[in-house]
Amino acid sequence: MEMASSPRTVEEIFKDYSARRVAIVRALSQDVDEFYGLCDPDKENLCLYGHPNETWEVTLPAEEVPPELPEPALGINFARDGMNRRDWLSLVAVHSDSWLLSVAFYLGARLNRNERKRLFSLINDLPTVFEVVTERKPIKDKPTADSGSKSRGSTKVSRSSDGQVKSNPKFVEEGFEEEEDEHSETLCGSCGGNYNADEFWIGCDICERWFHGKCVKITPAKAESIKQYKCPSCSMKRARP
Repeated sequence: MEMASSPRTVEEIFKDYSARRVAIVRALSQDVDEFYGLCDPDKENLCLYGHPNETWEVTLPAEEVPPELPEPALGINFARDGMNRRDWLSLVAVHSDSWLLSVAFYLGARLNRNERKRLFSLINDLPTVFEVVTERKPIKDKPTADSGSKSRGSTKVSRSSDGQVKSNPKFVEEGFEEEEDEHSETLCGSCGGNYNADEFWIGCDICERWFHGKCVKITPAKAESIKQYKCPSCSMKRARP
């Protein structure tokens, strides 16, 4: 794989990543029959390459050691006839995602912390090759502090539609229904009682255990004014010399 000039900025590396990704997605979807035919198990170790000009290629790995860039998964052709076609394509997709990330961060080795974070953020906004090939929709992000939602480090309480404050021991991801029995594993750190959605609960920001509000003498109104809640046990530990 030859490159006229190595991408150096976040934007250049992301452009390189995007082009290679487009190429691989095309190989595993639009051009899948051609790709499947090229991966003959009787041939030598073959790799799937995505190039910066949005073309793909099934060929032998680079001869030089170490190679100019990280190499894709070796020998993807060997398992072709031993697996269900869809499963095999999914496996190639997973390995391709790993390769795309390794190339991007190899090129970004000289980026600083904030630049690497920005690069990954750009990459993460795109569906993975695996998600595209298996037609899976990316799971929506959980609420974060940046979005103004309650997160770890703040008192874990939520307000119901009727305005009553109540706890939420496990955050529910937007767009997904949560089974009621998932909460059955949450026990009060004071009395050991099971979680009940009709009761007020509060979570300790130190040990991350949950408690009935009545067990730790915290009311919904009082919880609203607490920035960081410490349960009685954690408060005692901090008070010791």
